[in-house]
Amino acid sequence: MDVLNGLLLPILLSCTVCYSSDVRHIQLQPEQIHLSATGNAGEMMVTWSTVNDTKASLVRFGKNITLNLVAKGTSSIFVDGGPEKRSQFIHRVKLTGLSPAQMYYYHCGSEDGWSPLFFFKAFPNTTDWSPRFAMYGDLGNENAQSLSRLQEEVQKGMYDTVFHIGDFAYELEEDNGRVGDMFMRQIESVAAYVPYMTAVGNHEASYNFSHYKNRFTMPNFAETANLWYSWDIGPAHIIVFSTEVYYYFQYGLFLITHQLNWLKQDLKAANKNRAERPWVITMAHRPMYCTDTDGDDCSKRYNIIRDQFEELFYDSGVDIEFWAHEHTYERLLPVYKGKVFNGSASAPYTNPNAPVHVVAGSAGCRELPDKFTPVPAPWDGFRSRDYGYLTMTVTNKTHAHFQQISDDQGGKVIDDFWVIKHKHGPYGSD
Repeated sequence: MDVLNGLLLPILLSCTVCYSSDVRHIQLQPEQIHLSATGNAGEMMVTWSTVNDTKASLVRFGKNITLNLVAKGTSSIFVDGGPEKRSQFIHRVKLTGLSPAQMYYYHCGSEDGWSPLFFFKAFPNTTDWSPRFAMYGDLGNENAQSLSRLQEEVQKGMYDTVFHIGDFAYELEEDNGRVGDMFMRQIESVAAYVPYMTAVGNHEASYNFSHYKNRFTMPNFAETANLWYSWDIGPAHIIVFSTEVYYYFQYGLFLITHQLNWLKQDLKAANKNRAERPWVITMAHRPMYCTDTDGDDCSKRYNIIRDQFEELFYDSGVDIEFWAHEHTYERLLPVYKGKVFNGSASAPYTNPNAPVHVVAGSAGCRELPDKFTPVPAPWDGFRSRDYGYLTMTVTNKTHAHFQQISDDQGGKVIDDFWVIKHKHGPYGSD
C-alpha cells in the first residue's frame, strides 16, 4: 500500500497543477443590478454586470414568482482605463408590455448563473397620478451615510424613482474600477427595486466619463451616452443635462452645441404639452447659485452655468431646478439674475415669478460637508449641513411637495415646503 501511495501522489499532484494552469478563472454571476426608466411607461430597463461574458442576457419576470415571462437583451465589454485594463461585461435587457401600476418580480442572468429575486412596480400609463422621488447627489462608497435609510424606504415602497444628481462612489474608476464595482453593489439594494436615474458629475470625468457612460442606461443612452435626456412621468416632464461639458473641453467642444440645441428643442416641445404635463423640472450637477465657502463657481459673481442656462430656463418657464455638487442642502427663494421673485411676501412658493432652485448634495461621501458663509444670501430660503436627501411628490398639476430628510437627526424632516402653481409657462409673459 505504501508503494501504491508513492506512485499515486506524484500523478495527483501533476494533474492538479495541470488543471489549475489550464482552466481560466470564470465569473458569470450577475451583480450590480439596477433599473432605469426608458421614457415609455410600459417598459423597464434592467442593467447588470458579469466579469466574463455569458451565453445570453436574460430577464425572467412576471406578476408572481413563477416568472413566466422572459426578455432577452445584449452584452458589451467595458474596459477600465486604468493600468490593469480590467474588463467586465455590461448586460442590458428592456422589459416591454408591462401592465400599468402592476407589481413585477424578476431575476436576471442566464443559464450560467442567476441573480437573487427582486421586484418593481410598473408606472401608471397616465398623467393623473402622484409620482414620489428621492433625490440627492454626491454619494460615495465611503461614508455613504444616507444609504441605509434609503434602502429601507425604497423596499417599503415609499418612492417610485430615485435620482442621483452626479458624483458617484468617489471614484468609479478608482483602484482600476474596483471602487466603482463596490459602489454599484452597494446601491443594488435601492436600484434593483426602483429606477435609479442619474446625472453626470465632475467626479465621473476620468477616461472621458467612461464609467458613467458604460455603467448606466438612461433614456436614449445610445445617442447621448447618458449625458442628457428627458422623460415624462405623471404630470411632470423631467430634463437631465450635463454641466460638465462646459468644464472638460478636451472631450469635445461639439458636446456643448449638441446639448444646447437638444435642450432648446426639448423645452419647446415641453411647453407645447403643458396642458398634459405642466411641471417642467431640470436636474444637473453644478448649481447656478450657492453660499458655500469652497470657492466653487456657484458662489461667484460670474457662473458659466448661470450664464448659459438661466435666461433660457426663465423664458421657458422651468418650474424647479435641482442641483448637487455642494455637499450641503440649500433651498432658494424664487430667483432670476440674483433678484428674488416671490409669489408673495407671505407665500413665496405660491405662483412664484421665477424658477425655484434646490441644491441637494449632502447624501454622504468621504469629502465631508461643505461650510456656508456666515450670512445667507438675500435669495436663501433654508440651509443645512446635515447629511441627508430630498424627497419630492408631484401631487397633481398644481401642487408639488418637498421634504429634506436629515440622516444626522435620525430621519427627521428638517425642511418642508410646497410649490403651488396655478399657471405654468414662461415667466413675465402676462
